[in-house]
This record gives sequence, structure tokens and C-alpha cells, in this order.
Amino acid sequence: MQARRFEGKVALVTGGNSGIGLAVAQGLVDEGARVVIVGRNGETVRRVAGDLGTAAQGVVADISRLEELDRVIAATRDFGSGRLDVLFANAGIASFGPIAATSEAMWDATFDVNVKGVYFTVQRALPLMRPGGAIILNASVAAAKGNPAGSVYGASKAAVRSLGRTMAAELVERGIRVNVVSPGPVETALFERTMSREEEAGTKAAMLARNPMKRFGTTDEVAAAVLFLASDAASFITGVDLLVDGGAGSF
Repeated sequence: MQARRFEGKVALVTGGNSGIGLAVAQGLVDEGARVVIVGRNGETVRRVAGDLGTAAQGVVADISRLEELDRVIAATRDFGSGRLDVLFANAGIASFGPIAATSEAMWDATFDVNVKGVYFTVQRALPLMRPGGAIILNASVAAAKGNPAGSVYGASKAAVRSLGRTMAAELVERGIRVNVVSPGPVETALFERTMSREEEAGTKAAMLARNPMKRFGTTDEVAAAVLFLASDAASFITGVDLLVDGGAGSF
């Protein structure tokens, strides 16, 4: 029987009720971890936590609101008996549109979740983490690409990539590793939530045309990269940006 990499460990996955976050939460549970998942949709958080079983606990919260984030950390502390070994700061939103159509509200909402939420999730979680802990931030290949209509989203993910570097440098002496995973086009419900069917079809066609592998990635493929970075197999890796993108960000 293959050894389970996260046996006895405690993990926190924001945005863990769907997409990449759910795939990571499932992988952690399958490999022995106890996992707290966080999401804004109460129905899906409760359903997913139930599906994951007794090794998981769901918390309904908006991580861009610090009072709700404090509640998440308190629940994690209780569930993990005061410890946290793995943090996947994954919660994020996407808004697209030309510069001329970008509103202040769109800017604020995107940066509140994608940057502020990520930053303060890490800040609030740190008191629970010990040497050997691993933090993974979810950015995007869009951080380094000039995608039309993607200025706000791309800028927010570039900020996440920057945070990965500076947090890794600051926390290395504490024995806590910080890395970034940057997915390319992945088939998730994000498309349905952010655009019409016609826009979705056009966007997907354009993404496939630009991707060297000519396909979308899967949530399981991204989860495998996250679990590697969280595991002891990556014990000498910190500060990296691991592209899981079919080559889109490299050539």
C-alpha cells in the first residue's frame, strides 16, 4: 500500500467547494489529511463537506471580509487542535472587460478577493503554522500574459505571484515554504459564472487556439501540482511559480 503523504496533517483550502479547490481538498483527504474548506455558497460548502466525510469541515465565509476570515481561522484552530500544516489560498474571482468598461466596483471586488483575501488569509493563518508547513497561492498564467479584456484579473494574479516571492523570503527562516501555482485554461464553472454562453464559447475557442497543447487542463492536473508543492517531496522548493498551463506561459 502506498504511503499517504498527508497522514495526520491539517489543511485549509479556501474556495474549496468547487473547481480546483475541491480537487485539492479531495486529494488531501484521500491522502490522510483533515481539511477545512471555505466558500461563500452555503449550499455547496455543506454538500461538499458532507461528501468528503468526517475528515472535512466546511465554513461558509467571504475571505475578503476580515471578520469572516477570523471566523475561518478560529474554526480551523478548533478542527485542527491548534495546528495547520498546509494552506491552499485558492479563493478567487474573475471579471473581464475592456479598459473603457471597467468600473471601480469591478476593480475593488476583484482585488478584495484575489489579493486582499489571499494576503490576510496567510497573515491570519500563520500563528497556527509550524516549521515544515507549506503555503500554496493560486495565481494564473494570466499574471504574465497580455490578454485583451483581462487587465484587472491579470493584475490581481500578478500581485499574487509577487506575494509568493516576498512571503517565501520572509517565512523561510521560520521553516515555512511558500509557492505559487499558475494554472492555464482549466475547465471549471468559472466560465458559467462570469459570462454568457456565447461569450463562453468565444473565449474558450480563443484559449484553445493559443494553447500549445490545444486543450483545457483538468482540475485534477492542477491539484496534482498543488499536492506536490504541499508535500515533503518539495521540501527544498520555495518561492517558485509552477505553471500548469499546457505551455501557454512558456512559448
